[in-house]
Amino acid sequence: MTTKPFDSSPSQPWIRVLGIAAVVFLGLVFLVAALGKAMDPVSFVEQIRAERLDFFGLAEATAFMALGLEIALGLALVTGLRRWWVLAPTAALVAFFLFLSGRAYWRFEHGLIDETEACGCFGNLLNRTPKEAFWQDLWLLVVPLGLSLVGRGKEGALPKRRLMLIGLLTAAALVFAWKAPDLPLDDLATRLKPGVGVNEICAGSEENPEQLCLDALVSDFSDGRHWVVLSDLDEPTFLEAVPQLNEWSTSQSETKLWILTAASAEAVSTFQWTQAPAFAVQEAPYAMLRPLHRRLPRSFLVEDGEVTRTVSDLPLTEF
Repeated sequence: MTTKPFDSSPSQPWIRVLGIAAVVFLGLVFLVAALGKAMDPVSFVEQIRAERLDFFGLAEATAFMALGLEIALGLALVTGLRRWWVLAPTAALVAFFLFLSGRAYWRFEHGLIDETEACGCFGNLLNRTPKEAFWQDLWLLVVPLGLSLVGRGKEGALPKRRLMLIGLLTAAALVFAWKAPDLPLDDLATRLKPGVGVNEICAGSEENPEQLCLDALVSDFSDGRHWVVLSDLDEPTFLEAVPQLNEWSTSQSETKLWILTAASAEAVSTFQWTQAPAFAVQEAPYAMLRPLHRRLPRSFLVEDGEVTRTVSDLPLTEF
């Protein structure tokens, strides 16, 4: 009596279900990653430049083309499309993501970058070191990609209606990304939102003994009421408002006003000499501040160590 060899064809229902589940999962990963970039396209453009992928200096065009591809493939995968012309570019995109995160991991291990320079695949949604980014991408992308190949049946007619829907949704998502900087999405697109403790706003991972958190940088934030403004010291809107900020800061004592900036010590000294601020100006690492905003200035209220309110501008109307 002969034993029938293992059959991986679509005739076994569980094989087909496994393949469909894997491809849908992979599509969701793509869409979640695309959502983080779409809500903060400016940060994604910065990432494109940092990775030197701005071909011919067209960082914005490159970013939107990459975002459109990621969204279109994500939608195709979520709807269960497992045609070769979907899986082939998906595999290429997965390989590219792994190349970027792998390169960052290698550079980190060799001391060429620090751990705050993690992969921006998920925008500001995740705080990942280069090591975490590489291994997470390996499991989240490569494993479901491999499983998505099992249980594929014969390709039938071209799914024209599904492709039209994918095209329309991709176009709508790109329009959303184009308009996103002007939409009130800061609390969703950044790591700064009501309910976050100042001890949770950090530069570096928890495993790093050199991790710096906001409560350690400014110990005063752990007690009392403080308005905090994130800004570049040469930002025109901020400079114009300095007299009003000075007036408010000297008129009351219950709430203290702070400016957090990634400017150099020399720039801070020049600002204090030329503007004579009545409020506190505190330097902070760029890696700590960048995930907290999409554009500057942005402000937040801290009460007894917890963020209770955010404002996507200067808090002048709150005074």
